[in-house]
Amino acid sequence: MRKPLWIVMVILAALLVMAGCGQKKESAETSEEKVSIKHELGTSEVPENPKRIVTLELSFVDALNGLGMEPVGIADDKKEDMIKNLVGKKIDYTSVGTRQQPNLEVISSLQPDLIIADVQRHKGIYEDLKKIAPTIELKSRESDYEENLDAFQTIAKAVGKEKQSEERLSEHKETLAKLQDELKEEKGKTIIPAVVRDTSFQAHTSASYDGQFLEKLGFKNAIQDDEAYAEMNLEQLSDVDPDVLILANNEGKLLTDEWKDNPLWRNLKAVKNDQVYVVDRDLWTRFRGVVSAEAIGKDTVRLLNEE
Repeated sequence: MRKPLWIVMVILAALLVMAGCGQKKESAETSEEKVSIKHELGTSEVPENPKRIVTLELSFVDALNGLGMEPVGIADDKKEDMIKNLVGKKIDYTSVGTRQQPNLEVISSLQPDLIIADVQRHKGIYEDLKKIAPTIELKSRESDYEENLDAFQTIAKAVGKEKQSEERLSEHKETLAKLQDELKEEKGKTIIPAVVRDTSFQAHTSASYDGQFLEKLGFKNAIQDDEAYAEMNLEQLSDVDPDVLILANNEGKLLTDEWKDNPLWRNLKAVKNDQVYVVDRDLWTRFRGVVSAEAIGKDTVRLLNEE
């Protein structure tokens, strides 16, 4: 006995709906594509376009900021104001502890789909981080300017923002060219950026982040070396005798305060020509990145153009 046509049509429609649901389910299960990201400790398979990102160094916050993104978790050393100064505004994130010792439990509670770690600080906890989420380890603390740009591009690939990174780096080059032009009268001057504490003077050489960036602006680092940092006393500084001194400090007293009555200090070219500048250590040595480099450049122009 043949079934009425309308019953056949209802059955066919039901079968089509069921097939469609099955196809959607299969699509949902297989839609999460992965991107292979090469980094300092190998290759990680990262979800395409990750949204919940945890950063364990400040330069990675800068990189995401340059790409128009914000992390859900940051190793901020429990200093919200530092992150506000880095990004230029207050953002909503969870502190995951210090950069030196990030809190793995807090990181896990955020359910990240990507963790960006510093190979110098976090190599020892890489396996633990991988158990929480796909992790890439890049150079930050020990990176120079060029390595920082490489890390920026790697991060851009990992978060699906390669086109935006190309545009941002093109803009960065234009900004750099303008800064070079504004500093053309300073071109070739020898310079030493240094972190100065109450008991130490750590010069940043041509291999350091800020030392290399200042050379991009047209200066010549007074200490050409493969090592990024050099502890110096006043006699050693006097032997080098740079044209410009940049002293980075956020902690109050400077060792150089004790040197001010010493003839070796008073006879430095930078001192005699009034080209010794105290700058914000966070910006100059900690933030590191495309956005922060431009801020350092503008800070340099401002300082050297002051009457």
